Amino acid sequence: MNATIDISYNQVLLLLQQMPIRSQLRIGKALTRQTIRAELNQFLETFRTDEISEEDILAEVKAVRRKRYAKKD
Repeated sequence: MNATIDISYNQVLLLLQQMPIRSQLRIGKALTRQTIRAELNQFLETFRTDEISEEDILAEVKAVRRKRYAKKD
């Protein structure tokens, strides 16, 4: 059985401020990881495509490397 409670942002903030600093830091790190993960997933979904194959990517990488090595000579 799940229970929910309706509390405001300010109430959560007040509760967190009453916790020890180490606990606050752990919660902050967990929220940061969750946010980064969500943003990365959104970014990957935005650029997900079947229009380019790994072979195309590899060919482009090789072409760029050839140009860079040619400039060094």
